[in-house]
Amino acid sequence: MSGKNPRMDMTTLSALAEPNRMDIVELLRDGPLTVGEIANRLGLRQPQASKHLKVLSDNGILEVKAEANRRIYKLRPEPFQELDSWVKSFQRVMEDRFDNLEEYLRELQNKEKS
Repeated sequence: MSGKNPRMDMTTLSALAEPNRMDIVELLRDGPLTVGEIANRLGLRQPQASKHLKVLSDNGILEVKAEANRRIYKLRPEPFQELDSWVKSFQRVMEDRFDNLEEYLRELQNKEKS
């Protein structure tokens, strides 16, 4: 990873924060679905599912493909790659903190022994 700090578009997190939208994303992990299939599997009314799908699409999380009179939704990988990169940027910081904690605990143990 380069020295640059990866930036995460917070609109992705905001869109995913709503439980129904997160459920939709979880469903779509297994592959593309129509709005009707999503609504049925989640026990939502179709207009309610469509509203959530629009938010996810508008935020670049989903890709929509029209086939005849159906809309098929699938996940776009890019937002999740950005999210993964952003989360990993904290890994180094946490590893450094654990290393410092380990060193501090060793010092405490050495003081107790002396």
